[in-house]
Amino acid sequence: MSDPKMNQLLEEVNSLVNQAEDMDELQRLHEVIHMQQEAASSIQPSTSQPSVRWIKRDSGGNIIYGRPRFSRKRAAGLSLRQTGKTGGSPFRAPETSVEMTNDFSHINAESFLQELKRSLGEDLDDKETPPQASSDWSVRKSLVSGWWAKVRPWLVDKMVAKQHVASPVCQKCYSSPAMIHCCDCRPHPFLCARCDSSIHKAQVFHNRDSIREGFFQPLPPTSCFVEKVLTQCVCLVPLEMPGRICSCPQSLSVITGKPIAVVTMNGRYDLNLPELKCEVCQATWSAGVDELVHNDYWPATSQFSTVYATDILFSFEELKMAAPGMSSQAFLRMLDQRTVRFGRTGKVIADSFRKSFLEWEAVRFEMDKVIREDHFNCPACTPNMLAVSVDGNRKHYRFKSAARSEEQAIFNGVFIAKDDDVARFVDYVHSSTSHVSGRGVCGGQWSAARETSQKSSSKVDEEGLELAVCRHGVLLCALNMFRGEVFAYPLYLQKKMACKPVKFFAMDVACKYWPYLQRVSERCPELQDLLSMKPFLSVFHAKAHDFKCEVKWSGAYQEGAGLTLGEEVEQCNAFLSRIAVTTKHMAKAGRTDMLTVMAMLWNQQKTNNLASTLARRYQKATIALQRQLHNMEAMKTEMAVTDDQLEGWSMMFMRSCLASPRLAFVPEHSVDLRTKRKAFDMVMAVRRLEEEKRIVIAEMEKYWTSLCTRADTLKEMSSQLCSGTSNEMWGLSKEGIQGLQSLIIKNAQAINRIRKHVKNCYIQVLTGTEVNFKSDSEEYHSDSELSED
Repeated sequence: MSDPKMNQLLEEVNSLVNQAEDMDELQRLHEVIHMQQEAASSIQPSTSQPSVRWIKRDSGGNIIYGRPRFSRKRAAGLSLRQTGKTGGSPFRAPETSVEMTNDFSHINAESFLQELKRSLGEDLDDKETPPQASSDWSVRKSLVSGWWAKVRPWLVDKMVAKQHVASPVCQKCYSSPAMIHCCDCRPHPFLCARCDSSIHKAQVFHNRDSIREGFFQPLPPTSCFVEKVLTQCVCLVPLEMPGRICSCPQSLSVITGKPIAVVTMNGRYDLNLPELKCEVCQATWSAGVDELVHNDYWPATSQFSTVYATDILFSFEELKMAAPGMSSQAFLRMLDQRTVRFGRTGKVIADSFRKSFLEWEAVRFEMDKVIREDHFNCPACTPNMLAVSVDGNRKHYRFKSAARSEEQAIFNGVFIAKDDDVARFVDYVHSSTSHVSGRGVCGGQWSAARETSQKSSSKVDEEGLELAVCRHGVLLCALNMFRGEVFAYPLYLQKKMACKPVKFFAMDVACKYWPYLQRVSERCPELQDLLSMKPFLSVFHAKAHDFKCEVKWSGAYQEGAGLTLGEEVEQCNAFLSRIAVTTKHMAKAGRTDMLTVMAMLWNQQKTNNLASTLARRYQKATIALQRQLHNMEAMKTEMAVTDDQLEGWSMMFMRSCLASPRLAFVPEHSVDLRTKRKAFDMVMAVRRLEEEKRIVIAEMEKYWTSLCTRADTLKEMSSQLCSGTSNEMWGLSKEGIQGLQSLIIKNAQAINRIRKHVKNCYIQVLTGTEVNFKSDSEEYHSDSELSED
């Protein structure tokens, strides 16, 4: 009989013996308790002397028990546990020759026996249980850290043992000894030399290790074993190749073409392009840019001596959104480290990669233009816009000592206005209007922008960026600042945004800018249309202004503004300022292109989350309105007033503040200033919340309408393509038209998915169903956190 079977039988015998001992012990305990109860019932209680019973002792004075000592210890432990649970006194052996028995008169034998069995069962089945999850974050972190500390020695042992190279057999042919370990050929990584050549002749991007020397030695794809000797070989870039290049029957052979460097997420590979040659007529075929692009490669130069896998371009784009301050050089250093790690050599040139990335983004931008997609337009603000927020970002300067180049930006004028156009407008305004020098001051502590300023003579070229943002945080347009934050810059952006009907124009110094606009429009009649917009002082910045200025200009007291803050541009600045770490060292064209690309990615993220954003705003406004109405009812009950009286106090407070600050401190009609201010804030808050609900509903409708319009546009384009319209209309070849049809179908399905998501969000929030916004991937939320006051 084998040892495992013998051990199993022994364990079963031991288990039976233990169970029998436990049952005997329970029986003895039951008999002892029964004898004690009989003795207690036979003896009459006496007040003069307690009842006693004699026990046996040996010559040394020790108590003689009727059962083994190990059973007595376990029973004593169980008795202690029972008395601890019930609150009774523990049963202990007496130190004299008598024991008190009247303490057992209240014990029920059956209940005690059941509890004893249950306790004994707990002891028998007591096993180590894993720690349960805790709702306390610190406890969870402590448990996780404890687990890692516990398994760390084991992991060290396993990691060290993993480095051992045995003498495995090839897991492909199972006949020859393995010489190669492939990290990507799972679950059968060990290969012999012949199987390695047959497999990795096509899979050139697999990472392989040699195990001949007794350890894992990384091998480049151009190294292989021939007759157990490591030799150099030629590896071809995997490409789709034509089946025929001439009219000759099946006589094509693949030959080695020109060398090429292919860069993927695993670093650089030095390979060769494949070529086809007809052995009959000697005709040849070689891959060009169109074949490379068709196979998901992107050329670095016109001679395409270096190509990038498009996956690396997508990865860099995603990393820039996650970490805007990361430079392309840091990204390429990571690729260089991966090249060395896998046994290859060579570096990736930073300038070439940056230029290829921007050109790739430019081509994708042109593709979006073909399908009529606008990156700098908010779907919830079309066709009319409630508010535009404008502010400058002084962190987006660029050093004069940065690389100089005559190269023109690819995205010149797409997002950032052309410098020449802005300069001409600023000069025109300054020459037409007299300006006040120096900075304006509001409230004694808030420094406003200048009306005029000279170009800086410091070490920087562009001094910053002036941005225009909608109420949902979508970037609309921008310009480079060369004279600091002068009022002519937001005036240019306001003029550019005047093509759309905009109700509010928000700034952090609107109280100083609007008189400037009125004065300029008198000398420049073509700018008088800008006065149709209403000035809007940013809500948070207004707290630092003079109180009279806040009441007059703040967006919190503007009729029809809802919960618009006017601070949405600060949210965009928080994102773009992280990019300034790298753009300040770029050339002018590269800075413009990179900022435009990041702005498009930012707007795409905002648009993707727009349905959740609108639903969240409506939900918050509804909850806040209910809270404010409850507070207003409590105030009316406490002060025994009506809605008309609260409204009167509010209007009285506003008129007195706008007329003269000193009048606001004169009590009227036995109502103090504090009560008036409280009534004013409450009435304004209720009005803004009611407006916000109506505004959000209107924006939901605009967004839904824009999605339906977008779907109709794609459907119309698809019909035009199917009707056989001329290729000149689209500027594409026949193959391009076919690809455009597929692209339109793809976008149409994406729009349908978005419409379903939008519909579900709207139905849930409008019917009062709780909406889960935890899946929202937006990093920066533009929604204002409504105060509970």
